[in-house]
Amino acid sequence: AAAAVRDLIKTIISNELPKKPLSDDAIAALVSEKGIKLARRTVAKYREMMRIPSSSERRRQAKLNMAI
Repeated sequence: AAAAVRDLIKTIISNELPKKPLSDDAIAALVSEKGIKLARRTVAKYREMMRIPSSSERRRQAKLNMAI
């Protein structure tokens, strides 16, 4: 079950707009809409386990990529 939730989080993040990355709160809300109750801190824990940067860091990376 945890692996499926991590896959779902990874899918949500890969489909987000690079200029407007989703916060952990927003990701938790999207997962909860699918019937899986999930706390923001659990999203943060799984995101860190998968070595996915925070929303602010993803936004910063997107700005750097656009400048190149």
